[in-house]
Amino acid sequence: MSADRSDGQGRGGLFRSLAHRLSGDTRALPDEGRLGSFDRATGWLGTEPLTTESLRGRVVLVDFWTYTCVNWLRTLPYLRAWDAKYRDAGLTIVGVHTPEFGFEGDPVNVEAHSRELGVEYPVAVDSDYGVWNEFANHYWPAVYLADAAGRIRYHHFGEGEYAMTEMAIQQLLAEAGATDIDLDLVDVRPEGLEVAADWTSLRSPESYLGYGQSSGFASEDRALYDRAHVYEGSAGLPLNGWDLAGDWTVARHAAVSNAPGGRIAFAFHARDVNLVMAPSTRGRAVPFRVFLDGQPVGDARGSDVDVDGRGVVDTAGTYQLIRQPGPIGDRVFEIEFAEGGVEAYCFTFG
Repeated sequence: MSADRSDGQGRGGLFRSLAHRLSGDTRALPDEGRLGSFDRATGWLGTEPLTTESLRGRVVLVDFWTYTCVNWLRTLPYLRAWDAKYRDAGLTIVGVHTPEFGFEGDPVNVEAHSRELGVEYPVAVDSDYGVWNEFANHYWPAVYLADAAGRIRYHHFGEGEYAMTEMAIQQLLAEAGATDIDLDLVDVRPEGLEVAADWTSLRSPESYLGYGQSSGFASEDRALYDRAHVYEGSAGLPLNGWDLAGDWTVARHAAVSNAPGGRIAFAFHARDVNLVMAPSTRGRAVPFRVFLDGQPVGDARGSDVDVDGRGVVDTAGTYQLIRQPGPIGDRVFEIEFAEGGVEAYCFTFG
């Protein structure tokens, strides 16, 4: 996942630097090559299969995403707003869903989360990375913007640059002959996981729990990979260190709880704590409870827990567990599962 936090200049500076584009001067948006092919998509949502030829004549914004990526989730309010504002003026957004985790390759999961997230523009399901490779892409999220002739004229990787991206959309629509374009930029009101990170207080990195990419695991022991083991947990953790307690199997893809009472602790410094997790079997619901510094979370609860810090893992996705309202400092987060059968993939912070 990418975590680019640049949001560019203020609106006035951006408008001054880009206003000439809407008068026909296109030198600031160079030709970056042809739009990649969608032919290797494994499926489509919300449309018949699209091709570069069928999209000719429209401005096309290609957005690479995967539904657990918090960096992409924080861009989604802008994508929805641009689709609503500019679709009738000639913009087509094509979301390319390329999975990071195995469960994200399941088209049933992709369809369910697309519907839940309010994704109404066409989605190319890219479970085999075919479209990803056609674009030589390396990031979630990634935006490629093509003009009506099918030439890529702008790209951006990661979060931010929303004003710059929208004004590039406006320029390419004007070049394509759109008139009466509203030059005001969209005003979004994100909630939950879609709220931008508090970059000024963020001191904790994305951290994977499967041994394929893990770092900071206090009890890491290669000899215990891929086998059940009862971990004791650590009495104290350094900042950005984490540990397990209880019966777990640390696999390449995730840490998998095997019995009731499994716990994960993480020493962090951030406003938000999110955790990608899933029930080990579809349809199972596993209760959990979260704590801060050993106490109930109270008003620091995230959107996926109640005031007592209780929640349920019943689908594969990103769960927001902590959103602190006050001053941010070094804290210890803990989550305890009432039953076994949960796969914990990755912590993200905001």
